[in-house]
Amino acid sequence: MRPQRRGHRRALGVRVAGIDICVVRTAEGVFALRDECTHGAVPLSEGEVDGCTIECWLHGSRFDLRTGAALSLPATEPVRTFPVRVIDGLVHVDVT
Repeated sequence: MRPQRRGHRRALGVRVAGIDICVVRTAEGVFALRDECTHGAVPLSEGEVDGCTIECWLHGSRFDLRTGAALSLPATEPVRTFPVRVIDGLVHVDVT
């Protein structure tokens, strides 16, 4: 992972059922999205999290963790999101 600035949360890249997933815990909850920027095929889990957004470290595109919407150029396509449940402290990501 790339170093994070103080005060910014980290994302975690994991593989679930053969899919690379980026998992992020924020004050609003736990979110999971495809671990690939829709602009440059770069792992989002290496990006910077700020509130409910994650920024691609390579070109600076930002995505909403809740919806996957692309919030800034150069990305224009949303990233896929996945439902998340936290049960007994474990994060369960539904990739179906």
